Amino acid sequence: MRRAAATCRGCELWKDATQTVFGDGLRRSRLMLVREMPGDREDLAGKPFVGPAGRLLDQALSEAEISRDDAYVTNIVKHFKWEPRGRRRLHRTPTTREVGACLPWLEAEIDLIRPEVLVCLGATAARALIGRDFRIGTGRGHFVNSALAPRVLVTIHPSAILRGEPADREREMRHLVEDVCKVRAVLPRRSRA
Repeated sequence: MRRAAATCRGCELWKDATQTVFGDGLRRSRLMLVREMPGDREDLAGKPFVGPAGRLLDQALSEAEISRDDAYVTNIVKHFKWEPRGRRRLHRTPTTREVGACLPWLEAEIDLIRPEVLVCLGATAARALIGRDFRIGTGRGHFVNSALAPRVLVTIHPSAILRGEPADREREMRHLVEDVCKVRAVLPRRSRA
């Protein structure tokens, strides 16, 4: 599936991306974390959540006592959408069509992994997977009914914390950790052999 996605031409984003950024993690992970799309660092590395937002996610998982090695991390959109700003490549929100072009890849990943808990990181992921009317302001931190997994939770994308006002970052990080702790509380315990 990863090799097939690398040649996907379902939308135009592949033209400006360095590479396809497919999911990463164990095939039988109990936890799947889904974000909007790769960022600049992910596009260059070919792996999800390796940049500054990834470090915040790692911190939240650590504080909730969840090992990132136990999670499967992926993107809805598999190519980085960006615009030049001087020497930098700045993130642009993918269109509904671009999200739709990549949804079959994500659906296949979900079918393959079969997570017990799926976490949508941010509004774009939540709207793509739960429904266009989903509002992160009212739905964040709550489990929602979905055929995607036995438990589905939406929380803020760590990059939103980075883009927020400095005075709000600590509070938002605390909320992210609280949401991830809710996930830990419902993750089935591994049987001990």
